[in-house]
Amino acid sequence: MLGISRQFRGTLKISIMYVYMCVSREQARLRESVKEEDTEDWQRSPDFSGLERVGGVDLSFIKGDDINACAHLVVLTYPHMKVLYEDCKMVTLNAPYVAGFLGFREAPPLLQALEKLKNVQPNLMPQVLFVDGNGLFHYREFGLACHLGVLSDLPCVGVAKNLLHVEGVVRSEEHQSQALRSSQSSIKPVYVSVGHRITLDTAVRLTHTCCLYRVPEPIRQADIRSREYLRCHVLTSDIT
Repeated sequence: MLGISRQFRGTLKISIMYVYMCVSREQARLRESVKEEDTEDWQRSPDFSGLERVGGVDLSFIKGDDINACAHLVVLTYPHMKVLYEDCKMVTLNAPYVAGFLGFREAPPLLQALEKLKNVQPNLMPQVLFVDGNGLFHYREFGLACHLGVLSDLPCVGVAKNLLHVEGVVRSEEHQSQALRSSQSSIKPVYVSVGHRITLDTAVRLTHTCCLYRVPEPIRQADIRSREYLRCHVLTSDIT
């Protein structure tokens, strides 16, 4: 029995290492597609003339359950921040949480929400997507905002509430992250990083114009509405 147990552990270890290598290679391949430049005319306008729709995505969980989540997509008018569209769905996350590979776990249901909107009401597709998380400011310079941006081919901005602490990484433009005090009443900054098809300067300016409170309104609305959905449909107050 002991020999079988050791053999099983050895096989399992090799399998995990193989999966890790495959995912790492795929992440590196996708990273090559990230565009760190302004690709849209509205991005070059001082007042973002031509920008009419901004999107936000969020996943909310029930405390103690890291498999089932509420995936929410909202599209707001710009610059007035009025909700044009929202989609909410309970999803099951098949991939485990592994630090540095969050996109492989959380991107699929959010991409499905975007694809649904594209098929049902393409005229309401967001021109830029705000993501609760990091973009290039990441262990391997490919956070969730990059993952969603590359696979959706939408301009994406990563906005994190907490500074990601990575050994050897400093707060600088070199690593595509900038702290932003987003509103007059906000004491704590948010950390803006490039996701895809946008420069850091444009991402920071745009984030600032989308903030009524600390967090950009597209992300804030997605978060509020996904939590409310869980409270109404799952009947629990333990929501993360």
